[in-house]
Amino acid sequence: MGLCDIQDIKAILARHGFHFSKSLGQNFLTEQWVPERIAAECGADAEACAVEVGPGIGCLTVQLSRRAAQVAAIEIDRALLPVLEETLAGCSNVEVVQGDVLKTDLRALCAQKFPGRPVYACANLPYYITTPAISALLDSGVFAGITVMVQKEVAERICAPAGTGNASAFSIYIQYHARAEYLFDVPRDCFVPQPKVDSAVIRLTPLAQPAVQVENEKLFFDLVRAAFNQRRKTLVNAIGVVFGGKFDKAQLTEMVTYCGLDARVRGERLSLDDYANLTGAACALMRAHGML
Repeated sequence: MGLCDIQDIKAILARHGFHFSKSLGQNFLTEQWVPERIAAECGADAEACAVEVGPGIGCLTVQLSRRAAQVAAIEIDRALLPVLEETLAGCSNVEVVQGDVLKTDLRALCAQKFPGRPVYACANLPYYITTPAISALLDSGVFAGITVMVQKEVAERICAPAGTGNASAFSIYIQYHARAEYLFDVPRDCFVPQPKVDSAVIRLTPLAQPAVQVENEKLFFDLVRAAFNQRRKTLVNAIGVVFGGKFDKAQLTEMVTYCGLDARVRGERLSLDDYANLTGAACALMRAHGML
């Protein structure tokens, strides 16, 4: 049985009366090299364990089971449970956990299933939950590495260095918490049903400490979001909302230029260090006005 062979896929799904769910963004891989390479790149080995999000028919799950000591596969679609029971019958080190990754306590799951072991996360993420799912995996603080397949355009943005035109608020968030690596492309014809866009695989290695040290992390990300929410505006004009309109343009301009930035700069051009410096200057200004 080939879990990436389209004829075998159709036969397995037909036996279980399974139909693809558009609302769940289900697309199954039809090229064996893809799950093999994801498993090889993710970092899991015989001393480590793996959590997979969205196993689908189980092609990546099987590859992970051959490398990791144990695997927990989180699947939201109950209709896939009997399919996985068949396709993973020979994988004694795999447990399928029915649930939604966005509602799962990942720290508790790993502590219960894999006490004392390093754990790596893998996922072929539906496009509609890419941002919240990656955030949930990172925020859990339990994974030694996170390897995910996402829409190619999203992968390029996530890995774009801060200060470049392709960067986003989400890429700043990612790079604050982890080292992001763009691994390889996965063309759209590697899936059934075939999506309208190509995909790519990226690897995130969580940092022991944030990439930059900031006095107020919430303010740091408030400034980042404000800058990118109105990325066509200058930084001075975009960030006023963070302070509830309590500072005029002259005060905000002084704060920005104090950080060594041009008063006309746009937020998309700032590095992580720039945003850290801006946060420090903002904290000082807010303290001076009794706001902190």
